[in-house]
Amino acid sequence: MIDNRTRGVFVISATPFTEDGALDLDSARRLTEFYLEKGASGLTVLGMMGEAAKLTPEESLAFLDTVLEVVAGRVPVVVGVSAPGLVALRALAHEALARGAAGVMVAPTPNLRTDQQIAGYYDLVCEALGPEVPIVLQDFPLALGVQFSVDCLVRIFAAHPQIVMLKHEDWPGLAKLGRLRALEAEGKAPHVSILVGNGGLFLPQEMARGADGAMTGYAYPEMLVQVVAGVTSGKRDAVEDVFDAHLPLIRLETQPGLGLAFRKEVLFRRGAIASPFVRRPGPKLDAEDMAELDRTLARLDRRLAALA
Repeated sequence: MIDNRTRGVFVISATPFTEDGALDLDSARRLTEFYLEKGASGLTVLGMMGEAAKLTPEESLAFLDTVLEVVAGRVPVVVGVSAPGLVALRALAHEALARGAAGVMVAPTPNLRTDQQIAGYYDLVCEALGPEVPIVLQDFPLALGVQFSVDCLVRIFAAHPQIVMLKHEDWPGLAKLGRLRALEAEGKAPHVSILVGNGGLFLPQEMARGADGAMTGYAYPEMLVQVVAGVTSGKRDAVEDVFDAHLPLIRLETQPGLGLAFRKEVLFRRGAIASPFVRRPGPKLDAEDMAELDRTLARLDRRLAALA
């Protein structure tokens, strides 16, 4: 099970499809091995960039079972279980843990506006799931429109020790991350693991502010692993040079809407999946997008070769 000391890089897994849009479990096996070979500390499946909302319940469980079979206990697997209703959320969470998942990730419903509403929602989630279920709270206001204040997060963490991890995706969010760690140091907030998202766009800076790692799906997860290890061991300047070489591709991947198509195309080119298909409705790269990606990948190869 994940806990409040969990660290490292949890890769948000893409969900592979065939060219006709069917779930591709053979590619799911290959992709899972790819992530493990690149040094992932854990995996997160059925996330927003994993196209979870486009899967049937049967497909979700089939994909989860495939990932768990390949992982075979080598790393923890977190499952996104966010849903409009608590009954569906609870059913998937308990099924996921029964099958071998290490925890679940829950995003707020988009209609929450005040701190009281947000905290009240997580009161209901924790009551529905039960105290034995480790929870990752996803703070992603750019996508969900829900703004967590620092005070609200501290209130939620203090009330519910089973919320052991924050997936921090606020942007700009460095001050929020630093404030959470400062309150913890002052004894005014409980310790939780903080893994950051947003494609890793601010990873070195977030690590310097107290993050414990990353939970994102960048198509070069080995770079995320290198940066987390480097900053942790005091080699930030060296690994930040490598990180900077990847920034143009990270920017392509973090574009709202179109970014997933770039990510899947890179995973396809790296041999991790058999098709870059994004299930409909979803983006598709045109000729100019492909040319831009070609140029970006060529520049990345040159810059990494020079750094080596």
